[in-house]
Amino acid sequence: MSQAAQSKGQQRRGTPTYGGGPPGQSKGGSDRPRRPRREPVEEVWVPKTILGQKVESGEISSLEEIIEAGLRIQESGIIKKLLPDLKSEVVDVGIIQKMTSNGQSTRFKAIVAAGNENGYLGIGQGKSKQMRIAIEKATNQAYLNVNPIKLGCGSWECRCDQKHSIPFKVRGKGGSVTIEIIPAPRGLGLVAGGKIKRLLELAGLKDAWTTAKGSTPTMNSTSKAILDC
Repeated sequence: MSQAAQSKGQQRRGTPTYGGGPPGQSKGGSDRPRRPRREPVEEVWVPKTILGQKVESGEISSLEEIIEAGLRIQESGIIKKLLPDLKSEVVDVGIIQKMTSNGQSTRFKAIVAAGNENGYLGIGQGKSKQMRIAIEKATNQAYLNVNPIKLGCGSWECRCDQKHSIPFKVRGKGGSVTIEIIPAPRGLGLVAGGKIKRLLELAGLKDAWTTAKGSTPTMNSTSKAILDC
């Protein structure tokens, strides 16, 4: 019997050829473990401004001191240092298409809200050719736009001394959108739409009535109107 016939008979009987093996093993026969995924490393904040150096050293310990002094915040790390419980959430994302001489260009737009659910809220926008970079820009801008929100109880039905609503009726406008927030008694909840309700929750409101007029699906104008309130 020739050597070629013997090799054909081995293949019929199921003898594995070179490169075969059990599932999960490489062609060379080595059983190497897969490398674990690298977790993102948080960047250490290094202050670049005089205000940031004062916050890092502990000379300034609250955001109210910066607002009362009328100082300008140029680093998002200052807000993260003074308000460590601040949360950020993507409110809206979209695509911007523009026709140029070289063809059609596409960019992404993101709107991010930042708040600690206890009297602070900020909203920012970011644009970039990549979605991740647009969200990072919007998050950084939202931290820089964080402002204190006046909380209280302005409802004549409740008349308590807790900060669960707003002290009086307010109205804000952004573009074609007009939003009005009315104080409500404790236990009522937030009477508002989905995204508007989430922005009010980030600001720290628990009970309120709201009315909205205009093109409210346009989150650019709606977020500006809420921040104006």
